[in-house]
Amino acid sequence: MLPLSRTEALTIDLSTVSGDAGAVAVTSANALRHASPELIGRLSHLVCHVVGARTAEAARKAGFTRIEEGPGDAAGLARQIAAGFSGKLAYLCGRVRFSGFEERLAASGVRVEALEVYDTVAIDYDEADIHERLGGQPVDAVLLYSVTAAQAMRALMRREALRPLFAKADFFALSQRIAAGLGEESAVMVNSAPQPSEPALLALLSGRRGM
Repeated sequence: MLPLSRTEALTIDLSTVSGDAGAVAVTSANALRHASPELIGRLSHLVCHVVGARTAEAARKAGFTRIEEGPGDAAGLARQIAAGFSGKLAYLCGRVRFSGFEERLAASGVRVEALEVYDTVAIDYDEADIHERLGGQPVDAVLLYSVTAAQAMRALMRREALRPLFAKADFFALSQRIAAGLGEESAVMVNSAPQPSEPALLALLSGRRGM
C-alpha cells in the first residue's frame, strides 16, 4: 500500500568491464532484473554465486546455468565464496548496498569488481498522498525489506501529521541490520526475521499478528 523506495536501472559502459572475472556474485534479484542482456551475456558462462533461493530463480531466468546458492544473507554468501574461490569476482549490485559483503571478500583475498546496474531511490510522498493511500486509517503492520525503506519510514514517523497513522503499528524487518535503519530508539519496536528471507518474515508477521 505504501512502497517506500523504487529501483532504477543504471547503464554500464561494457568497455569498462574487465572480462577476466572467474565467477559472478549477486546479493539481490534486482541486479539480475536490471542488468542489460549484453552484460549478462558476457557473464552467463561463469558460475553465479547468489544469496538465496529467490535470487537463484532470477539468475536462472536471466540465463545463468551454473548457480551456487548461498545461505540467505550477504555475509554468509561472502563466507561461502571466500572458502572455495580465489581470483576476481564480478559483483552485480546496486549503487546503494551493504559494504560488508565486499569488505569480507577483500579480507579473504578475493578481488571484487563491482558492477552497479541499478539504484535504489526513496519515494517522496506528501502527507495528502499518504493519507489517501492508507485511507486515513491507522496502520496495523509495516514490513521493511531494506535499509533504505527503514530510513524512509523513520522520516515519515517524525512528521507530526503522520505519527497517528503509525503509532500502534507492529514493525517487521527482514534482518536486524534493516531494523537498525529505523534508528537505535525505534529499532527496539521492530520484530526481525530469524532468517533474512521473505517466508521467514511473513511467518513472523503471521505468528505475531495471530493470522
